[in-house]
Amino acid sequence: MKLIILDRDGVINQDSKEFIKSPKEWIPIPGSLEAIAKLNHCGYRIYVASNQSGVGRGLFDIETLNAIHTKMLDELQKQGGRIEAILFCPHAPEQHCDCRKPRPNLYQQIGKRTNQSLQEVPVIGDSMRDLEAAVTVGARPILVRTGKGEQTLLQYADFLSGIACFDNLAQAADYLIEESANDLT
Repeated sequence: MKLIILDRDGVINQDSKEFIKSPKEWIPIPGSLEAIAKLNHCGYRIYVASNQSGVGRGLFDIETLNAIHTKMLDELQKQGGRIEAILFCPHAPEQHCDCRKPRPNLYQQIGKRTNQSLQEVPVIGDSMRDLEAAVTVGARPILVRTGKGEQTLLQYADFLSGIACFDNLAQAADYLIEESANDLT
């Protein structure tokens, strides 16, 4: 099974310093939903792992988060794509939980659910914590410049040498699809 793990805010949808607190505020990054559908059609199963500390901070509740995810899944379905599961950490940073990235627990849960090693599984994120968690589980970190990506690239240039970086999810998806096709030849 070909597997890809995506962060949500800044990778699939536009990010906000004020948090995405309602379905209305959830706006896909141009080309991201089409990229997921294209990956699906090439045999990839997509999982989302996302820190959602707005719940723990009291900015929105689980029902609202579920409504945001329902909108995302509905919009994706219109493009012919699907996400296997969305795993999230609802805790605020000061709660020091085990599931908040950069801790690897969300990714490890995906490995257990799929009964698959995460070794070299592409993990696409826009922040250092996404990439750190990927490295911890032996996955293949990939940075996109959308969301916090450009800032991450500037701030952590030394750490990021050798890590693939793309303008957006669509570009990363095209690269992974081409790479997978080349592996078959």
